[in-house]
Amino acid sequence: MCSACGFPAKPGHWTDAGASSPAERLRLRFIRLASVNRLLAPWGLKAHDDGATPGLQLFAPGGARVLVDDLESLWLEAARMAGEPIDPLSARALDHEG
Repeated sequence: MCSACGFPAKPGHWTDAGASSPAERLRLRFIRLASVNRLLAPWGLKAHDDGATPGLQLFAPGGARVLVDDLESLWLEAARMAGEPIDPLSARALDHEG
């Protein structure tokens, strides 16, 4: 863990369950990011994690970008960018083949 910024964050959020080391937390972040991007694809949105910055960057097709702290914030911002509610468990999200 970086002693200056504390990244990657200490485990504590339920999405970090099963990761006991910084390397495992990073690996889980990238696995989670791939899943999030599959769920965002039907709305043309994409998330990015550079592995060095806490949080995620969310991109809209027009180039708009926002930095979010966590998955809850990501879904709220994604809905705002898409102009409609986004349910990651909806058939639209789960059945999309990208």
